[in-house]
Amino acid sequence: MLCKVTSKNQLTLPKEILDRFKNREYFDARLENGRIILEPMIVRPVVGERLNGIRDAVAESGPDESEIESIVHEARRAGRN
Repeated sequence: MLCKVTSKNQLTLPKEILDRFKNREYFDARLENGRIILEPMIVRPVVGERLNGIRDAVAESGPDESEIESIVHEARRAGRN
């Protein structure tokens, strides 16, 4: 079936295909051997202990709040050069 890419880089999929994937909003897109593969996905929010683990990992490796202002200032200065 023919699909069209719009000027905004959106791909229109035929209704006949999407009808087979009711209640699916998300698709994983990947390249395999020069082909685009779309796989329907179910997205579940991360909650509980797993979310706490992610937050802890970010807190350990990322900048703390006192560093944010200088990082933003440095990025803006670099963008002017």
